[in-house]
Amino acid sequence: MRVERDALGERTVPEDVYWGIHTERSIENFPISGLSYPSEMPRAIGAVKAAAAQANMELGVLDPEIGTPILQAAREVMEGIFDNQFPVDVYQAGAGTSFNMNANEVIANRALSLMDEPKGNYKKISPNDHVNMSQSTNDVFPTTLRIATLWKLEHEFYPVLERLRGAFAAKSEEFADILTAGRTHLQDAVPITLGQEFGGYTATIGRAIERIRESSNALKRVNLGATAVGTGINTQPGYQAIVVDRLSELTGLGLKPAENLFEITQSAADFSLVSLTLRLLALEIIRISNDLRLLSSGPKTGFAEIRLPAVQPGSSIMPGKVNPSIPEMVDMVGFQVVGNDTTIALAAQAGQLELNVMLPVVAYNLLQSIRILSRAALVLASRCIEGITANRETAERYAEESEAIVTALSPHIGYLRAADIAKEALSSNKSIREIALEHELMDEEELDRVLDLRTMTGRRAGS
Repeated sequence: MRVERDALGERTVPEDVYWGIHTERSIENFPISGLSYPSEMPRAIGAVKAAAAQANMELGVLDPEIGTPILQAAREVMEGIFDNQFPVDVYQAGAGTSFNMNANEVIANRALSLMDEPKGNYKKISPNDHVNMSQSTNDVFPTTLRIATLWKLEHEFYPVLERLRGAFAAKSEEFADILTAGRTHLQDAVPITLGQEFGGYTATIGRAIERIRESSNALKRVNLGATAVGTGINTQPGYQAIVVDRLSELTGLGLKPAENLFEITQSAADFSLVSLTLRLLALEIIRISNDLRLLSSGPKTGFAEIRLPAVQPGSSIMPGKVNPSIPEMVDMVGFQVVGNDTTIALAAQAGQLELNVMLPVVAYNLLQSIRILSRAALVLASRCIEGITANRETAERYAEESEAIVTALSPHIGYLRAADIAKEALSSNKSIREIALEHELMDEEELDRVLDLRTMTGRRAGS
């Protein structure tokens, strides 16, 4: 153990860790969930600290003898070498001060080690005076969250969502010529192809990706350099432009200074907007997963138009039963994302005056939504969509037997007469074609043309 001191007194800190007294107090104060941030957060704050050290050295306010080891230590944090040195609970002091100080202490102590100085020798390198120079938690934490979110979306989220979109697109092409009955209000409707149905799902995922990409562009505006309230107090002239430029180079994200540092320090709206688009995706994949459950229901007493891959036995008591396990899981993930967005919305409106202190809970929920949506989408694509097969005979029988095909007769015989034909077909158990011929509504050739199921779907026979 080593002894460290702060404004409140002394604490012992394990000698084998890089964090210090402030982190140790946070561990004591917030034994809440046992949850910590995903690796993108410490790596992103490492980038922020590295950019600040570079800018401060360029401006001549940080001695390179101190700044150089700080820069190296911050880069190591950015590279993920010290991911295990961030133990602070996600439910912590407001604004993320505990997380920021955790980073300051890890970087300071690592820099001291690089100088062959003992950990805790803060007179040589101070977490506050040197590592946190020209910064405040109030500009560091939101900037960190912006970077972490953009990284997670780019490297984890978009590739998986594109795979899911591609899986639906492949099935849309595979099922292009398989007719089935459409349903509206869960009642029989005019024919559709399974390919068209899956094409709708393809477009849904594509549009969701577009929304999320568009909303996340706002995260490239950062308030680094705003310090405590947006005025940039304790920074040198030109610091903001330099530090954001260095940070953009380090992260490869095309970051830019916010137009108004007061607005972006006060508001969590950018995070809420991204969360909202994730919520919309969650609602859509819940809807699609429920469709998959309906379309595969049975196998004897349901729709049974498609077969989902069997991934595990479906019952502990009923032998041979196979459940739609993957879509069920996706539903639950979607519910969680909707709940996360509600938490983020409440946190976003809880900002007061110059600062929103609720960003720590925004960070956890936003990054969790991205993570679980990504993983659920990957499993949905790889263990469900890509292995779906169609029950062609069942599907096409539904299309042929549906009374809703009488809709095609309506322009020729009128809506009310067509309704009578539908009722008669249902009560007599005869087809629409048979009833139409009995009533001599048109000749066989014309009737075949009007009641051609593929024409009803907008597809010509053989197309």
